[in-house]
Amino acid sequence: MIQPIIEDHFLVCGLGSLGQHCVLSLKEFGVKVIAIELIEPPSWEIPQIPELLDDLIIADCRQNRVLKQAKIEQCRAALLVTTNEQVNIETALAIRQLNPKTRLIVRSGKDNLNSLLQEQLGNFIAYEPTQLPASAFAIAALGTEIRGFFTLDGKRLRVIERHLKPKDNWCYVRHLHELNSRTRRLLSYQEGTPKFSGLFHQWNPETILQPGDIVTYIESADTLTMQSEITAFMSAQTSPITQNWRNKIKRSLSRLWKKGRQYIRLVALISGGIVLLLLFIGTILIHNYYGESTFLSAFLATMILLLGGYSDLFGELREIDDIPAWLQLFSLGLTLAGTAFVGVLYALLTEALLSAKFQFTQHRLPIPQQNHIVIVGMGRVGKQVATLLKEFKQTFLGITFKLDNNDSGILSQMPLISGNLQDILPQANLATAKSIVVVTDDEILNLEVALMAKKLNPHTHIIIRTAGQQLGQHLMQILPQAQIIGAYGVAAEVFAGAAFGENILTIFRLDNQTILVTEYQIEAGDTLNGLLLAEVAYGYGVIPILHQKPPNSSNLMPYYDIRLSVGDRLIVLATIDGLRCIEQGRLAIKSKQWRIYVEKAANEDAAFEGANAIARISGCSLIMARNLMKELPATLSVPLYNHQGERLVRELNKLRVEAKLIE
Repeated sequence: MIQPIIEDHFLVCGLGSLGQHCVLSLKEFGVKVIAIELIEPPSWEIPQIPELLDDLIIADCRQNRVLKQAKIEQCRAALLVTTNEQVNIETALAIRQLNPKTRLIVRSGKDNLNSLLQEQLGNFIAYEPTQLPASAFAIAALGTEIRGFFTLDGKRLRVIERHLKPKDNWCYVRHLHELNSRTRRLLSYQEGTPKFSGLFHQWNPETILQPGDIVTYIESADTLTMQSEITAFMSAQTSPITQNWRNKIKRSLSRLWKKGRQYIRLVALISGGIVLLLLFIGTILIHNYYGESTFLSAFLATMILLLGGYSDLFGELREIDDIPAWLQLFSLGLTLAGTAFVGVLYALLTEALLSAKFQFTQHRLPIPQQNHIVIVGMGRVGKQVATLLKEFKQTFLGITFKLDNNDSGILSQMPLISGNLQDILPQANLATAKSIVVVTDDEILNLEVALMAKKLNPHTHIIIRTAGQQLGQHLMQILPQAQIIGAYGVAAEVFAGAAFGENILTIFRLDNQTILVTEYQIEAGDTLNGLLLAEVAYGYGVIPILHQKPPNSSNLMPYYDIRLSVGDRLIVLATIDGLRCIEQGRLAIKSKQWRIYVEKAANEDAAFEGANAIARISGCSLIMARNLMKELPATLSVPLYNHQGERLVRELNKLRVEAKLIE
């Protein structure tokens, strides 16, 4: 998993956009990377790729001789990331025959097949790269303080970025270390514009919060609470006057619609009643005039007249002379009345049938008018984003340029418009939209949409999907307020992390950097084995958020004085830099350079408890801590990290032991 074997090789099959980003991420770990590509590209998306590769083989990666040429026997992991899923699966099967120990990381979206292959091949994991950043797009589109959400062992967690206002109850009274609790961990602190450095714990724990500060933290929260808070936040974005105006309009339209429906039903009832009355009167009159007729024949004759059959009964002149003029006129009246009222019933019935057919074949929600999210591009990523936004009870609109009328998924449950870009974009009410997520597969089209959106609404929040590294950098210059998310760059970090045996559970974005939620299973020889969680957190710049010592249940936000051992399960938040440091056993933060100077204890009980605290937090032996407390004043010889030492000083002061941190 994290054994620092420098001579290990890593194989990348497929040097498309994702493959090149995987090479770049792997080389950050300082390992040897060999690549196989069917056809050498005329130009590289990342120009330095040829120099980064230790070997490039132009051939079919499915062939055994090619895999042997790529030194598959020495490969610790193989990243199979061609655009053809069949090629990736065939290559995985071939590699497993040649090397049963190579870890396989496969690009594939076939969930059921991936699960079966994982059982059969072992040491196998698959990802669909286009879906990995979907949650990042959805969260960015919300425009709320939430920066991420995921579930661990059935417990929902969320990442919050909080901008402190003067009346915030945290201001002037809370120290940064006080934000940490059994349900919360501080991730980042900034005094102005948020800018995450890539490593955690880069702040002074004794800092007092002030208005204007920005704190980012992770906390536990259930799904219902999260959804209700998002909904409440969105409601708060609309002013009371605007909200009242919208409610009045909705009520007025609802009343008009109900009245219209009532009028239609009333006309239908009146027309039907008149037709029935005329049918009854005609049947009685005809039966009385023609005594030999039956009620049935009189009824049928009247029905024929109502349906416009006057000529059928009185079509010959010789027969008319035998019929009284009043009956002829009455019959003519029946035909005219029937033509009018039966015609109304026909029209209403036809309208109802056509309306029902239209609703059955194409039922779309109306286009939102304001405070909505616009998703441009309804491919795999767009559908994933729409699904997540629907779970959050958000109002959103989809724009697609290739409408599939047979789609019965999320597209059939959302407002959707399609057509030419110049024609449909103004229809999306961008001037009043909250944010626009541009996630088509065409980067140039994404750029065009983003620029048009900015022109229509300079204040809207724009989130853009890019595949290439260079275009993303250029977009940040011309659209500084937009969020640029490189889909393949984000996915490559997940693939690279998985190549070292780590289980990447999910990801989220923090200040344009990808945070990997990574699971470790501690094994003998691991760089983490035997360390305190404090040493893992402060030394490697990561955030431990879950610890489990099987068969015991897992603990969220564990105390940092737990010592890891073989068999433990640990989940941390880390950037690719943090994972690299753990893999190489190289500290990301300054080495331990602080010590505790203990002056005196209030009494023997304080000295006893103080020794326990020193042993627990510093990791030294209990005997060493007891001896220290017997020789006060004295300095603990075990060096500590700054955050670790500050915590120990606070604990000792609570126990009435005077101590301070010295460098």
